[in-house]
Amino acid sequence: MPRGSATAPAIPMPTPGGAGYSFFLDFDGTLVDMTATPTDVRRDAELIELLRKLSATLDGALALISGRPIAQLDALLAPLQLPMAGLHGLERRDPLGEPQHSVVDTTWVAAARWQLRLHVDAHPGLLLEDKGLVLALHYRNAPQHEAASRAIIEKLRGALPPQVEILEGDSVLEIRPSVEDKGTAIKAFMSEAPFAGKKPLFIGDDISDRPAIAAVIRLGGTAICVGDRIAAPWRLPTPAAVRQWLADFVAAGGSQ
Repeated sequence: MPRGSATAPAIPMPTPGGAGYSFFLDFDGTLVDMTATPTDVRRDAELIELLRKLSATLDGALALISGRPIAQLDALLAPLQLPMAGLHGLERRDPLGEPQHSVVDTTWVAAARWQLRLHVDAHPGLLLEDKGLVLALHYRNAPQHEAASRAIIEKLRGALPPQVEILEGDSVLEIRPSVEDKGTAIKAFMSEAPFAGKKPLFIGDDISDRPAIAAVIRLGGTAICVGDRIAAPWRLPTPAAVRQWLADFVAAGGSQ
Protein backbone atom coordinates (compact mmCIF):
# COMPACT_ATOMS: atom_id res chain seq x y z
CA MET A 1 0.00 0.00 0.00
CA PRO A 2 1.42 3.44 -0.84
CA ARG A 3 2.86 5.44 2.00
CA GLY A 4 2.27 9.14 2.61
CA SER A 5 4.51 10.94 0.16
CA ALA A 6 4.41 14.48 1.54
CA THR A 7 7.39 15.49 3.65
CA ALA A 8 6.39 16.82 7.06
CA PRO A 9 8.75 18.04 9.78
CA ALA A 10 10.28 15.16 11.72
CA ILE A 11 9.98 17.07 15.01
CA PRO A 12 6.80 17.83 16.96
CA MET A 13 5.32 21.27 16.60
CA PRO A 14 5.68 23.75 19.47
CA THR A 15 3.29 23.04 22.33
CA PRO A 16 0.17 25.20 21.86
CA GLY A 17 -1.76 26.98 24.58
CA GLY A 18 -4.04 24.35 26.12
CA ALA A 19 -7.02 26.54 26.93
CA GLY A 20 -7.58 27.40 23.27
CA TYR A 21 -7.32 23.89 21.85
CA SER A 22 -9.55 20.87 21.33
CA PHE A 23 -7.65 17.59 20.93
CA PHE A 24 -8.95 14.62 18.90
CA LEU A 25 -6.89 11.43 19.08
CA ASP A 26 -6.98 8.18 17.15
CA PHE A 27 -6.24 5.09 19.27
CA ASP A 28 -4.59 2.11 17.53
CA GLY A 29 -1.30 3.07 15.91
CA THR A 30 -1.48 6.50 17.56
CA LEU A 31 -1.74 6.05 21.32
CA VAL A 32 -0.87 2.35 21.34
CA ASP A 33 1.29 0.25 19.04
CA MET A 34 -0.37 -1.91 16.43
CA THR A 35 -0.65 -5.51 17.60
CA ALA A 36 -1.10 -8.87 15.90
CA THR A 37 -4.85 -8.72 16.59
CA PRO A 38 -7.03 -5.92 18.02
CA THR A 39 -7.73 -8.02 21.13
CA ASP A 40 -4.04 -8.11 21.99
CA VAL A 41 -4.20 -4.50 23.22
CA ARG A 42 -4.49 -4.47 26.99
CA ARG A 43 -5.66 -1.96 29.57
CA ASP A 44 -2.84 0.52 30.14
CA ALA A 45 -2.89 2.37 33.48
CA GLU A 46 -0.19 4.80 32.34
CA LEU A 47 -2.19 5.78 29.26
CA ILE A 48 -5.40 6.14 31.27
CA GLU A 49 -3.68 8.54 33.68
CA LEU A 50 -2.15 10.51 30.81
CA LEU A 51 -5.54 10.94 29.13
CA ARG A 52 -7.16 11.94 32.43
CA LYS A 53 -4.56 14.65 32.96
CA LEU A 54 -4.75 15.75 29.33
CA SER A 55 -8.53 16.13 29.53
CA ALA A 56 -8.15 18.28 32.65
CA THR A 57 -5.47 20.40 30.97
CA LEU A 58 -7.81 20.97 28.00
CA ASP A 59 -10.81 21.76 30.23
CA GLY A 60 -12.52 18.61 28.94
CA ALA A 61 -11.95 19.32 25.23
CA LEU A 62 -10.49 15.88 24.50
CA ALA A 63 -12.13 13.12 22.43
CA LEU A 64 -11.02 9.81 21.01
CA ILE A 65 -11.84 9.20 17.34
CA SER A 66 -11.37 5.50 16.57
CA GLY A 67 -12.31 2.65 14.30
CA ARG A 68 -13.01 0.54 17.39
CA PRO A 69 -16.49 0.40 18.92
CA ILE A 70 -16.92 2.76 21.86
CA ALA A 71 -17.62 -0.22 24.14
CA GLN A 72 -14.15 -1.62 23.42
CA LEU A 73 -12.46 1.69 24.15
CA ASP A 74 -14.38 2.02 27.40
CA ALA A 75 -13.23 -1.44 28.46
CA LEU A 76 -9.60 -0.57 27.67
CA LEU A 77 -9.72 2.79 29.46
CA ALA A 78 -11.97 2.03 32.45
CA PRO A 79 -12.82 3.79 34.67
CA LEU A 80 -12.09 6.80 32.43
CA GLN A 81 -14.95 7.76 30.10
CA LEU A 82 -14.20 10.41 27.51
CA PRO A 83 -16.22 11.85 24.64
CA MET A 84 -15.63 9.41 21.80
CA ALA A 85 -16.45 8.54 18.23
CA GLY A 86 -16.32 4.84 17.36
CA LEU A 87 -16.58 2.82 14.15
CA HIS A 88 -14.97 5.68 12.21
CA GLY A 89 -17.75 8.08 13.25
CA LEU A 90 -20.80 5.80 12.95
CA GLU A 91 -21.30 6.01 16.70
CA ARG A 92 -20.50 8.89 19.02
CA ARG A 93 -20.75 9.73 22.71
CA ASP A 94 -21.20 13.46 23.07
CA PRO A 95 -19.67 15.60 25.86
CA LEU A 96 -22.80 15.09 28.00
CA GLY A 97 -22.32 11.33 27.80
CA GLU A 98 -25.27 10.81 25.47
CA PRO A 99 -24.94 8.20 22.67
CA GLN A 100 -25.43 9.31 19.08
CA HIS A 101 -25.88 6.66 16.38
CA SER A 102 -26.10 6.98 12.62
CA VAL A 103 -29.12 5.54 10.81
CA VAL A 104 -27.72 3.21 8.14
CA ASP A 105 -28.73 0.42 5.79
CA THR A 106 -27.85 -2.91 7.42
CA THR A 107 -29.36 -5.26 4.82
CA TRP A 108 -25.94 -6.12 3.38
CA VAL A 109 -24.24 -7.12 6.64
CA ALA A 110 -25.41 -10.73 7.11
CA ALA A 111 -24.50 -11.90 3.60
CA ALA A 112 -21.12 -10.15 3.65
CA ARG A 113 -20.34 -11.53 7.11
CA TRP A 114 -21.13 -15.07 5.97
CA GLN A 115 -18.93 -14.87 2.88
CA LEU A 116 -16.05 -13.35 4.83
CA ARG A 117 -16.27 -16.07 7.47
CA LEU A 118 -16.04 -18.71 4.75
CA HIS A 119 -13.01 -16.89 3.33
CA VAL A 120 -11.28 -16.72 6.71
CA ASP A 121 -11.97 -20.40 7.40
CA ALA A 122 -10.33 -21.29 4.08
CA HIS A 123 -7.25 -19.10 4.65
CA PRO A 124 -5.55 -19.82 8.00
CA GLY A 125 -4.08 -16.77 9.71
CA LEU A 126 -6.73 -14.30 8.54
CA LEU A 127 -8.98 -12.61 11.10
CA LEU A 128 -12.52 -11.32 10.66
CA GLU A 129 -13.22 -8.55 13.18
CA ASP A 130 -16.99 -8.22 13.40
CA LYS A 131 -17.94 -4.77 14.72
CA GLY A 132 -21.61 -5.06 13.82
CA LEU A 133 -21.94 -2.24 11.29
CA VAL A 134 -18.31 -2.66 10.21
CA LEU A 135 -16.61 -5.84 9.04
CA ALA A 136 -12.80 -5.80 9.09
CA LEU A 137 -10.72 -8.44 7.33
CA HIS A 138 -7.20 -8.50 8.82
CA TYR A 139 -4.29 -10.10 6.99
CA ARG A 140 -1.42 -8.86 9.22
CA ASN A 141 -0.68 -12.42 10.40
CA ALA A 142 -1.12 -13.95 6.94
CA PRO A 143 0.30 -11.53 4.34
CA GLN A 144 0.42 -14.40 1.84
CA HIS A 145 -3.39 -14.16 1.69
CA GLU A 146 -3.53 -10.42 0.95
CA ALA A 147 -4.25 -10.91 -2.76
CA ALA A 148 -7.01 -13.44 -2.07
CA SER A 149 -8.50 -11.13 0.56
CA ARG A 150 -8.55 -8.21 -1.82
CA ALA A 151 -10.23 -10.43 -4.38
CA ILE A 152 -13.06 -11.45 -2.03
CA ILE A 153 -13.57 -7.83 -1.00
CA GLU A 154 -13.80 -6.80 -4.65
CA LYS A 155 -16.28 -9.60 -5.27
CA LEU A 156 -18.43 -8.34 -2.39
CA ARG A 157 -18.19 -4.72 -3.52
CA GLY A 158 -20.56 -5.27 -6.42
CA ALA A 159 -23.38 -6.39 -4.12
CA LEU A 160 -23.00 -3.56 -1.61
CA PRO A 161 -25.47 -0.62 -1.41
CA PRO A 162 -24.19 2.74 -2.71
CA GLN A 163 -23.61 4.11 0.79
CA VAL A 164 -21.28 1.28 1.82
CA GLU A 165 -17.56 1.61 1.14
CA ILE A 166 -14.32 -0.35 1.33
CA LEU A 167 -11.80 1.29 3.65
CA GLU A 168 -8.15 0.25 3.53
CA GLY A 169 -5.96 0.33 6.61
CA ASP A 170 -2.70 -1.12 7.85
CA SER A 171 -3.04 -4.80 6.82
CA VAL A 172 -6.84 -4.58 7.03
CA LEU A 173 -9.75 -4.12 4.61
CA GLU A 174 -12.97 -2.82 6.13
CA ILE A 175 -16.52 -2.76 4.77
CA ARG A 176 -18.52 0.04 6.36
CA PRO A 177 -21.36 2.49 5.78
CA SER A 178 -19.94 5.74 4.42
CA VAL A 179 -22.60 8.10 5.79
CA GLU A 180 -20.21 9.29 8.53
CA ASP A 181 -16.45 9.37 8.98
CA LYS A 182 -13.91 10.68 11.46
CA GLY A 183 -14.17 14.13 9.93
CA THR A 184 -17.93 14.39 10.42
CA ALA A 185 -17.48 13.22 14.02
CA ILE A 186 -15.00 16.01 14.70
CA LYS A 187 -17.32 18.54 13.06
CA ALA A 188 -20.13 17.41 15.39
CA PHE A 189 -17.92 17.71 18.48
CA MET A 190 -16.78 21.16 17.40
CA SER A 191 -20.38 22.41 17.55
CA GLU A 192 -20.64 21.38 21.22
CA ALA A 193 -19.14 22.66 24.46
CA PRO A 194 -16.37 22.37 25.59
CA PHE A 195 -14.96 21.92 22.06
CA ALA A 196 -16.78 24.80 20.35
CA GLY A 197 -14.77 27.95 19.74
CA LYS A 198 -11.41 26.25 20.18
CA LYS A 199 -8.73 25.33 17.67
CA PRO A 200 -8.91 21.61 16.80
CA LEU A 201 -5.85 19.38 16.70
CA PHE A 202 -6.01 15.79 15.47
CA ILE A 203 -3.41 13.03 15.76
CA GLY A 204 -3.75 9.86 13.64
CA ASP A 205 -1.76 7.33 11.68
CA ASP A 206 -3.76 5.69 8.90
CA ILE A 207 -5.82 6.22 5.76
CA SER A 208 -9.08 6.30 7.70
CA ASP A 209 -7.72 9.38 9.50
CA ARG A 210 -7.50 11.50 6.35
CA PRO A 211 -11.08 12.88 6.71
CA ALA A 212 -10.21 13.95 10.27
CA ILE A 213 -7.06 15.72 9.11
CA ALA A 214 -9.00 17.50 6.39
CA ALA A 215 -11.73 18.47 8.87
CA VAL A 216 -9.46 20.07 11.46
CA ILE A 217 -7.60 22.02 8.79
CA ARG A 218 -10.91 23.29 7.35
CA LEU A 219 -11.87 24.35 10.86
CA GLY A 220 -8.68 26.35 11.27
CA GLY A 221 -6.76 23.73 13.25
CA THR A 222 -3.88 21.41 12.51
CA ALA A 223 -2.88 17.75 12.61
CA ILE A 224 -0.01 15.44 13.47
CA CYS A 225 0.49 12.15 11.63
CA VAL A 226 2.18 9.19 13.27
CA GLY A 227 4.64 7.30 11.09
CA ASP A 228 4.64 7.57 7.31
CA ARG A 229 1.36 6.08 6.05
CA ILE A 230 -0.31 9.47 5.62
CA ALA A 231 0.65 13.14 5.44
CA ALA A 232 -0.13 15.98 7.85
CA PRO A 233 1.37 19.38 8.66
CA TRP A 234 3.36 17.78 11.52
CA ARG A 235 4.75 14.30 12.15
CA LEU A 236 5.75 12.11 15.08
CA PRO A 237 7.43 8.73 14.50
CA THR A 238 5.67 6.36 16.92
CA PRO A 239 2.89 6.07 19.52
CA ALA A 240 5.59 6.32 22.19
CA ALA A 241 6.58 9.70 20.75
CA VAL A 242 2.94 10.79 20.72
CA ARG A 243 2.54 9.88 24.37
CA GLN A 244 5.71 11.75 25.28
CA TRP A 245 4.53 14.82 23.35
CA LEU A 246 1.19 14.71 25.18
CA ALA A 247 2.95 14.21 28.53
CA ASP A 248 5.15 17.24 27.83
CA PHE A 249 2.05 19.23 26.93
CA VAL A 250 0.43 18.28 30.24
CA ALA A 251 3.62 18.99 32.21
CA ALA A 252 3.80 22.46 30.67
CA GLY A 253 0.21 23.10 31.71
CA GLY A 254 -0.89 23.32 28.12
CA SER A 255 1.40 26.20 27.22
CA GLN A 256 5.04 26.79 26.40
